Amino acid sequence: MRSIQGVRARSIILGAVATVAAALLYQASPALAEDSPADAGNTALNKLRSQYVRPDSIPQPENNPITTERVALGRMLFFDPRLSGSGMISCGSCHNPALGWADGLQRGIGHMGSELARHTPTILDVAYGEPYFWDGRADTLETQAKGPLTSTKEMNMSIAQTLPLLRSIPGYVEAFARAYPGRPIDLDMIAAAIATFERTVNSTQAPFDRWVGGDDKAISSAAVRGFALFNGKAKCAACHVGWRFTDDGFHDIGIDDDDRGRAAIMPGIVQLEHAFKTPTLRNINQRAPYMHNGSMPSLAAVIDHYDSGFVTRPSLDSNIQPLHLTAEEKADLLAFLNTLTSNDEPVALAMLPR
Repeated sequence: MRSIQGVRARSIILGAVATVAAALLYQASPALAEDSPADAGNTALNKLRSQYVRPDSIPQPENNPITTERVALGRMLFFDPRLSGSGMISCGSCHNPALGWADGLQRGIGHMGSELARHTPTILDVAYGEPYFWDGRADTLETQAKGPLTSTKEMNMSIAQTLPLLRSIPGYVEAFARAYPGRPIDLDMIAAAIATFERTVNSTQAPFDRWVGGDDKAISSAAVRGFALFNGKAKCAACHVGWRFTDDGFHDIGIDDDDRGRAAIMPGIVQLEHAFKTPTLRNINQRAPYMHNGSMPSLAAVIDHYDSGFVTRPSLDSNIQPLHLTAEEKADLLAFLNTLTSNDEPVALAMLPR
């Protein structure tokens, strides 16, 4: 038999959910909310839940479908420092599974320890997120994979040295033959294999997902209130939409630096000046610091930025406005964001062929 305290706690959470849902529905359509507050609350909650349901399959291109052999090869290449010009860094150096598939640094570290211009983005759930990079300059994961490999500032891979090296290693020759039979060991195949592995780097079910699925005890009442703020007053859902909490679009959110972002790729559009890709919020509390330049050390600092810390300029996204959040509302938002982290299995590193 359940305790009185347990029943009471569940009632409090359910009441909070109904209140949140009714308020959100009223914002969307006051006429619908007039008939029955309870029915309106359930309707709004179910509508919101449907927007956050995970897909059943991973997107994959027809010319590079996911296979076990390609994932295995891509995993080896992803963690192999021999692909870098220095022989000391790999894709996994910046995209560390123990750090939310980022690196925990303000800005990335490239060839021979040089500091890069931007913060390292996560590759978590990256299969769903075209285009790629903070400025969206790569249309596919295969194209994206070539960027850091060949950049003199990042991995500085030498085609003239790396390809002969891979072709001389029996383990790699066999792995490429299994993954891409009849295809040469070249940059395109290296990038294809790495992209295939990256498509399997996915978050798993978080407390929020269990709540969306109907487990009313999965998140706290503070997190439920934060969810309402996220979709309402705080305007987070204007850009952080869907189960990955991103529109994969580009927005100027008022960060004070000189980086032009998307405008350097697509000049002549005012709204793209200082605009950067909306990052996923999955496992977000594992990936400090934040923003394209790593300028914000904590999620609390991010919330403060959106509340009133942004700079105003012609390209500023129209959704970025003073929010006038209270201390309690900021705490509730933070409680909600913390429900988006999944308890993923440790990632097995690849045994590299010699």
